[in-house]
Amino acid sequence: MYSENNSSKSKTQLSIFGSTRIMAAAALLAAMSIVLGKFLAVNIGNTFRFSLENLTVIIAGYFFGPLVGGAVGAGADIVGSLLRGYSINPLITVGAAAVGITAGIASRRLFTGNKRLNVAASVGFAHLIGSVLIKSAALCIAFNAPAVTFFYRFIIYAVTGVIEGTIIYFLANNKAFSAQIDRLK
Repeated sequence: MYSENNSSKSKTQLSIFGSTRIMAAAALLAAMSIVLGKFLAVNIGNTFRFSLENLTVIIAGYFFGPLVGGAVGAGADIVGSLLRGYSINPLITVGAAAVGITAGIASRRLFTGNKRLNVAASVGFAHLIGSVLIKSAALCIAFNAPAVTFFYRFIIYAVTGVIEGTIIYFLANNKAFSAQIDRLK
């Protein structure tokens, strides 16, 4: 009876990722997000920072789907906050998950016949919903950041989005990278 419950629990946990290979890739992408966002970020005052932390979250959502993208975003935010000694803000964690979820949904629904527009829409909507709307609202609520925070973060993520979108577009068009993604799936 005990092993039967463990077996069904493992299948439920694995069903989010589909395979242990995708789960391992998701863990690697979350770790990369932590390094990019918490250790290699450029802080601009108390409210703003420039980083590519969402790059790997969007990659997870774009290539593996919204559930994997959301798990990578939430996991990276929670573990990264703990590593840096920050308190976990649930609203910011929801925003981080929304980045991956939105990228995954957009990649499967928008401009599927045009890869350039598909990547642009995925990155753009992921940042607009997760980074600009949800995370900015969380900063305003939790830290009394001024409402102008939305505008400044929009500018920051427009620039970041161009960089991340370019990287993802080149990855999506790279035959060797695409072959490895197909092998994982």
